[in-house]
Amino acid sequence: MTDEAIDYTEWIGHTEYLEDDIGQATAIAAAAMFDESGEQFATGAELPPLWHWFYFLPKVRQSMLGNDGHPQRERNSFMPPISYPRRMFAGARLKWHQPLIVGRPARREASICNILQKSGRSGALAFVTVRYRIFQQLADRHVQSTVPHSECAGYALCLEEEQDIVYREPGPALPLPEPVELPPLQNGTWTRVVSPDTRLLFRFSALTFNAHRIHYDRTYAMSEEGYPGLVVHGPLTAMLLLQLVSQHTQRRVTSFDFRSQLPLFDLSPFRLVGNLSGTSVALAAQRSDGRTAMNATVQLE
Repeated sequence: MTDEAIDYTEWIGHTEYLEDDIGQATAIAAAAMFDESGEQFATGAELPPLWHWFYFLPKVRQSMLGNDGHPQRERNSFMPPISYPRRMFAGARLKWHQPLIVGRPARREASICNILQKSGRSGALAFVTVRYRIFQQLADRHVQSTVPHSECAGYALCLEEEQDIVYREPGPALPLPEPVELPPLQNGTWTRVVSPDTRLLFRFSALTFNAHRIHYDRTYAMSEEGYPGLVVHGPLTAMLLLQLVSQHTQRRVTSFDFRSQLPLFDLSPFRLVGNLSGTSVALAAQRSDGRTAMNATVQLE
């Protein structure tokens, strides 16, 4: 029986709850990875947008990891046990009600809201959409918040997120992108060139407790999954795009949507670009071959 013949609808509605204290040490380590000072992350400081991805991490036992480094897929797990071996974080839609605060207890509620199976050009695919809501304890637990509370008294909603996870069958090996001269940018475009290397990919894997071998094991990435080099994490690219925004404006981010189009590799630099129009910023990560690896849109206050 193939995965296309298996009904995974019973997983829709599965829920999971995780607690985290949004610790200072993690924020300081993340700042160092992004080549920023961590001095601003005293207890009570605001956590930058998307940095919640460094928290609420699954603590899967070593013996429960698969050969690729992902947790083994079991019928009693939160995610459905889809057997397609390739897994990708394909995109997300996020909305902030208020920032998370360093050093204050928080709770993440996760639920699977959709599972879609279909065939694409690369073979069979399965799309799993997971909805997250993150609540955090109010500084004064007796103060009323203007946003909804969780079931825990004194907690207020800070963030809502939907993630799209894609599972697919193995496909042909991907060719090495051939560098071209990137087109010139319009005046006023925000831009930055990023040169990914093994140190950056290792640190991001460590901070997110992500053991997927395509990000640090070159032999595995090339021989087992058919990539020409190490793969840059999709969430890392998204965070670098949002860092580009913070480097050019102090306006608060209220929403962020992104979609991965193509993988990035550690073999050559890639270019980040952003264009501000009113309260919206259009963002893209461009590969050395001129193709877009990720598109994103930010809404500002």
